[in-house]
Order: sequence, then C-alpha cells, then structure tokens
Amino acid sequence: MLYLVGLGLADEKDITVKGLEIVKKAERVYLEAYTAILLVEKEQLEAYYGRSVEIADREMVESSSDTILADADKVDVAFLVVGDPFGATTHTDLILRARELGIPTQAVPNASIMTGIGCTGLQLYNFGQTISMVFFTDNWRPSSWYEKIVENANIGLHTLVLLDIKVKEPNLEMLARGKIRYEPPRYMTVAQCAQQMIEIEEEKGLGVCAKDALAVGVARVGAQDQNIVAGTLEQLAEADLGRPLHSLVLIGKNTHDLERDYLRAFAVDQKVFDEAWAKNHGSQ
Repeated sequence: MLYLVGLGLADEKDITVKGLEIVKKAERVYLEAYTAILLVEKEQLEAYYGRSVEIADREMVESSSDTILADADKVDVAFLVVGDPFGATTHTDLILRARELGIPTQAVPNASIMTGIGCTGLQLYNFGQTISMVFFTDNWRPSSWYEKIVENANIGLHTLVLLDIKVKEPNLEMLARGKIRYEPPRYMTVAQCAQQMIEIEEEKGLGVCAKDALAVGVARVGAQDQNIVAGTLEQLAEADLGRPLHSLVLIGKNTHDLERDYLRAFAVDQKVFDEAWAKNHGSQ
C-alpha cells in the first residue's frame, strides 16, 4: 500500500494516531519537502516516529517517483505531506501513477492551512478562491491571481493567499554553465506579499487590494508561537511576523460582526482598523 499521510501544520506531534501507526510499520518513509515545511527539522520527526525519514524533493517526486513507488504493491510505503495530502497542495499525480502500477493507495487526512486559517476568526464558508503569490523578479511579475481576487470581491468573499517558498531551487547562472548549485531556501513573508499586492493594484486600478484594503496575516499556524496581525495592506507591508511559514487573507465585504470583533484584537492599530472596516464593510 502507498499511504499519503497528512502531518498537520506545526510539529512532529500533529500527526494523527492512525498516521503514526502507519509510519511505524511502513517499509520506507518519505517526507515531501518542497511545497511546504513543518516548523521542526527532519531529525525531530525521526526521533518522535522512531524511524528514519527520507526527504523527497521536487525532483524525486516529479521525475523519480518510481523510487518512491518501488515494491509498494508488496510492502507499505508512507509518503508524508505537511498539512493534508489533498489540502492546499494535492498529490493526485502520485496517486494516479500508483494506480497505473496497480498499487493500492490510502490517504490519511489532517489539518491544512485551508482549515487552519479559521484561527483568524474568519468564517470558512465566507472564503472564495484561494490564490498563490510567487516572488516577483526584475522581469517577471505575474498577476493572473488579481482576476480571482476581483471575482471573490464581487461576491464579498475572503481570499486566502498562499505565499511562495523556494526550496532547493537551482541557481540559473550556474545551470547555464552546466553546473548544478542550489540557492538558499527562501520563504515569502506577509510584508512581501502585501507589498506585491499593492504594486499590482497600482497597475490594475480596480481597488480590490489597495493600500487601505483590510487583510490579516498569519504565521506558524498551529504552533505555540502562532502570530496573527490584522490591518490594512499598507500596515501589513511593514509588519514583521517572524519566521515562516506565512499566509495572508484579504478580507471580503460579506462579513459578520463576530469576524470583526474577533479580528480587532489582532489589529496593528484598532482605530485605523475600525475606520478601514467602516469604509470597506459598512459601520455595522
């Protein structure tokens, strides 16, 4: 059997009992480590699970999946995924490859940022399409996500923004010389995301993510040092939420009083928050 085991959001103890039992009995254990990260090192997982864990980077999962699936029709293989296997990042491709080889599969769900974002007090059924924000470069500033925010805004829904991570990314200059050298890991912050949203708003001009748009940034959801900061995008562009991982929610107009009251406690400046809320959502 190939098991896709969700690990939850924070540390080694977020795994479910069912997931832990699978990990302990599996012949091989892989940790997917390029779409998200846990807040602890691999060695801490290994100590808690009592098992060695092999890192499965993008290259292995996308190009060498045969290594992961080898003999999985005869022995149990556990593929560990931060969050939920079918949450913000799906692994249906690995499941489909297993099916082609006649390998049985089973997924073990867990919390993901898609549900963990409820820590902000925003009601999950008031969320629209989720978008991803990548690092801008000097000559690449993708903005296809903007249209999705417009669609969400038109029906008053919140937008969850998942922020870019760069893990084991090859240095393009060295690659052009025929050498492989990897860049240091990079993780987008709430401040970087807010600034990029403001920049694209200045180009598009539809008003959905202007400087005074209300948003909430989160960091390390589910951890002891979880951090939540609410304010305008301009305020969040100056906010420091600490170490990764970060996410951001652009707040829609279809809101409930309870959402406002819950968020207000995390405001950078409660007076500014109240004024922005009244402007964007009505005085309520």
